[in-house]
Amino acid sequence: MTLHDMTRRHFFGRTATTMGVPALASLLGADTGATHFTPRAKRVIYLFQSGGPSQLDLFDYKPGLAGLRATELPDSIRRGQRLTGMTATQTSFPVAPTIYKFARRGQSGQWMSELLPNLAQVADDLTFVKSMHTQHINHDPAVTFFQTGFQLAGRPSIGAWLSYGLGSENKDLPAFVVMVSQGSGNPADQPLYDRLWGSGFLPTRYQGVKFRSVGDPVLHINDPDGMPKTARRRFIDDVNTLNQIKYDEMGDPEIATRIAQYEMAFRMQSSVPELLDLAKEPEHIFDLYGPDARKPGTFAANCLLARRLSERGVRFVQLFHRGWDQHGALPKQIPGQARDIDRACYGLITDLKQRGLLDDTLIVWGGEFGRTVYCQGKLTQDDYGRDHHPRCFTMWMAGGGMKRGLTYGETDDFSYNIAENPVDVHDLHATILHALGMEHTKLTFKFQGRYFRLTDIHGNVVKPLLA
Repeated sequence: MTLHDMTRRHFFGRTATTMGVPALASLLGADTGATHFTPRAKRVIYLFQSGGPSQLDLFDYKPGLAGLRATELPDSIRRGQRLTGMTATQTSFPVAPTIYKFARRGQSGQWMSELLPNLAQVADDLTFVKSMHTQHINHDPAVTFFQTGFQLAGRPSIGAWLSYGLGSENKDLPAFVVMVSQGSGNPADQPLYDRLWGSGFLPTRYQGVKFRSVGDPVLHINDPDGMPKTARRRFIDDVNTLNQIKYDEMGDPEIATRIAQYEMAFRMQSSVPELLDLAKEPEHIFDLYGPDARKPGTFAANCLLARRLSERGVRFVQLFHRGWDQHGALPKQIPGQARDIDRACYGLITDLKQRGLLDDTLIVWGGEFGRTVYCQGKLTQDDYGRDHHPRCFTMWMAGGGMKRGLTYGETDDFSYNIAENPVDVHDLHATILHALGMEHTKLTFKFQGRYFRLTDIHGNVVKPLLA
C-alpha cells in the first residue's frame, strides 16, 4: 500500500458526503453543478437587511391598531415573551400603530407601505412570507442563525453550502460573492463579521469573496508594482508545483484549495476589473436603479453589480445592508432606510426580468427578525421605536420558481404571533435549496464523525410558495 493510496483515502474520507463526488470535482477544478432534481433556479441574490426591518411599517398591515394607539398590549398577546435588555425594565408596553399609509398593490393586491412606492410597481412579482419566525432575540445569534442554520459561529454559511453543492458556472469568478452597504437609517447599526460568509468546516474554497467599495475591490488581487503579468504567471506555476508535491504527500484538501485559489485569483485579475467597469451600462439602467447606483458601496450600486455577477454565472450573491435597527426615532430613520432599498430592489427585479434572468434567479429579501408592536421608550404623537421581535416577521422572494403575487402566512391583529402557516429559518433554507434542485437532507458534509447539513435536523420545503 503506497502513501499515495493512503492519503487518497484520507482525502476522500474527510470530504465524502452524499454530494462528495461533485464537490470534490469542483474543488479540483472540474465544476459539475450536479443537482438532485431539475432546478427552478440557477442562482440566488440574497438581499439581507441587517438589524431587523419593521414588518408593521413596511408590509404587515394592521388597520385595527389605529384605534388601540397607546393602550397596553394585552398579556394574552404577549404571553410572557422573553424580552431584550432594551425593554425588559419597561413597566408599560403601549401599542404603537404605524404612521404610514398602506394600499393594495398590483393585480395581486399585495398590501405595501407608502415607504416603498417603487417596489410596489412590481408587487405582482413578489412572494411574501408574513409568518417567518426565529429562535433568537438578539442580533448576533439571530444573524448567525440565518446565515448558517445554527446560532453559534463555526458552521458553513448558506452561500458556502451552495458553492460546495453546485459548483461554479464561471471559472473566472468565485461562486459566492459578498458586498456590504451602510444604510442611511442607523449609521451606528450592528457590525457584521466575515465569518457570516465563511466556509466553517467546509474547504475554504467555498467561503464568500468580499468585494469592497474602497480601494482594491478584492484584497491582494493586484500585482505589486514592477511585476509583469508573465512573471506573475510563472510565480503561481512554481508555487502550485510545490503545493502539488505537498498535496501528493499529505492528501490535505486545504492544499488543493490553495492551488485552486491561486488560479482563481490570477483569473480574477482580468475578470474583476471588467465586472466593475460600469461605463458600458446605458443610462436607462442607471435610471432603473436610481441615482445611488453611480455611488460605489451603496445598496443600489451593489444591486447593479449583483445583476452583473449573476448574468456571468456567479451562483450566490449576498448583499448585506445595515441600518434597520430602529429602537427609537423610527419615523426619522426608516424613511431613509426604505429609500435606500426601494428603487434599487425595483430596478434589480425589472432589470433581471428584461434580460430573461428573473425566472431562474431567486431573489430573497429580509432580516434576522422583525420589530415589536409595542413602543420601546416613550410613545409620542410623532415618535416611537420598536424592539426586536422574533415571533413573526415578513420576508419576500421574487423569481426563481416562486409563486408570484402570493402572500403566505398570517399574523394576529397585533403582528405579534403567527395565526397560520408558520415558516421557520430551516424551512426557508430548505425551500431555497429546493428551488436550486437540491434536496436539503442530502446536501451533507461529514465532520468530526457526524454528517452536517445547512438545515441541521430540521426543515421542510414550503411547497405552496413554489410555482
